[in-house]
Amino acid sequence: MTSAHITFRGWGWRYPERQAWAVRNVELDIRPGERVAVVGSSGAGKSTVLRAAAGVLADDPDDGDETAASVEGTVLVDGADPRTVRGRVGLVMQDPEAHTVMSRIGDDVAFGCENLGVPRNEIWPRVEHALDVVGLDLPLDRSTTKLSGGQRQRLALAGVLAMRPGALVLDEPCANLDPSGVTQVHDAVRALLDDTGATLLVVEHRIGTWLDLVDRLVLLEPGGGVVADAAPGEVLAVHGDALERGGVWIPGSAPARGSARAVAVGPEAHVTSDDVDLLRARGLATSRSGRPRTRRRLREQTHHVGQDIDLAVRSGRVLAVTGPNGVGKSTLGLTLAGLLRPAGGTLDATPRLAGTTSTAPSSWTSRELAARIGTVFQDPEHQFIARSVREELVAGPAALGLPEAEVDERVTGLLDTFRLDHLADANPFTLSGGEQRRLAIAAVVATRPPVLVLDEPTSGQDRATWTAVVDHLGALADDGTAVVVVTHDRDLVRALDADEVVLHADGLTAAAPDDIATGEPR
Repeated sequence: MTSAHITFRGWGWRYPERQAWAVRNVELDIRPGERVAVVGSSGAGKSTVLRAAAGVLADDPDDGDETAASVEGTVLVDGADPRTVRGRVGLVMQDPEAHTVMSRIGDDVAFGCENLGVPRNEIWPRVEHALDVVGLDLPLDRSTTKLSGGQRQRLALAGVLAMRPGALVLDEPCANLDPSGVTQVHDAVRALLDDTGATLLVVEHRIGTWLDLVDRLVLLEPGGGVVADAAPGEVLAVHGDALERGGVWIPGSAPARGSARAVAVGPEAHVTSDDVDLLRARGLATSRSGRPRTRRRLREQTHHVGQDIDLAVRSGRVLAVTGPNGVGKSTLGLTLAGLLRPAGGTLDATPRLAGTTSTAPSSWTSRELAARIGTVFQDPEHQFIARSVREELVAGPAALGLPEAEVDERVTGLLDTFRLDHLADANPFTLSGGEQRRLAIAAVVATRPPVLVLDEPTSGQDRATWTAVVDHLGALADDGTAVVVVTHDRDLVRALDADEVVLHADGLTAAAPDDIATGEPR
């Protein structure tokens, strides 16, 4: 295997039905074996650049069709169209579910090798080696539907590693990974690069993870192409302000504890009165849910992942559920949200939340849930129902029968707060991963439920959009909303001054504020 050479010359791309270019005027020459990190604000076109290098953008604009994609300039891999050099570029996309094509782990990792015509006797040693490198120690016949989001990311990386490409192109590969998972992926990428000499192109908002591996740091500006391209130390020193404006997390810039809260809510201010409890879990056991799309599918799995969980969800407080990948954090979140029935124990809404209906959230109708518990899935696109961003925000309040003038006021405010106003008429499925997550949060917040359950709400955000999301969650908590976040984001836990519980396979343990790490995020 030889390392690949990737070249962009005046390259730009505009998606169908979008007025603005996703990215434009990109000039890049990534020589064989170079290791390059691309940074920039959410929506600057970083993922689009990576997809172009991997040859997965459909470039067939038809004359006279105003909805066709527009492209200018060229992008080449080893001097050829990327779509003609199969296997030269291995892409790990922002959404790991998009990679999953087979029902079993081993078959999924083998899929790429089979398509490249790798001899049969070489495939399975490659599969086992790739899974070992990324730290996914699971049986080869384990169902891919039973993996957590973080495990799916490792599976996607293993599938690319097994193909042994000339260039490794990674789109936020550490999103949704626990700290040990981040270390494993980082070390796996280092081992692969050292062993093969492959070219690396990586996108990450939290650039500190990759600074020790990359030779160059490239800053993209929305619609403006490359504004900085040099050694990491030089870019950080000369363009530090521009990087921060572009949403890049500069190492050592972690927020202070409670910085997103206007009300002092430290340990000495913890409330204990029962009248502020909204949900109570006693001896709760949860069951794995796979990758849910429907209520029916949510109930199909029975594998227990958490036992004897006791906790309370309280108004005005933020509860952070943390822990290793695969222990059931998302499943616990879905159970607290009323989308899964407890596998054991009880989950009861207090009279303040339940009103005159049943105290079991899993028995509530979708309308009752929307008014009481808002949920954001780990994969936000699973909950989109409308054709535009604005319609998505209108759907919830309109379903609750709110007056049109009030709905318009809420939607206008949320578009501005979550930095989506310029995308109001865009189709939700054409947004970047970070934009989709902000839309999902805004759509749930639009109904103003007293309880919010959010799975990895800051994934895919740059520093500016992260601040917009976290500050809004803090303001909601200050106003009395109970917020539950399933997260690996240490900065989120700190900024919201959250009560933290750590989920293990056999239950929960509480984490004191002093136990919360203060170093580099994740």
